Amino acid sequence: MAKVCEVCGKGPRFGNKISHAHNVSKRRWNVNLHLVRAIVNRGHAWIRVCTSCIRSGKIVKA
Repeated sequence: MAKVCEVCGKGPRFGNKISHAHNVSKRRWNVNLHLVRAIVNRGHAWIRVCTSCIRSGKIVKA
C-alpha cells in the first residue's frame, strides 16, 4: 500500500543521507499518516490521512 495521503496527495520525499565523512547514501522521509474513520460521500470510511490534514480540519471525523 502506498504511503500517500488520500486528501492532499502528499507522499514521501527522497534525498541523501550524508555522514560526517561525507559518505552519501539514499534515504527517504515518509509522511506521518494515520488511519482515520472519516465522513466521505455521506458515509463513513477508513482513510489514510496525514496529520497536517487532520489538524487543519480538511476532514471530518465520524
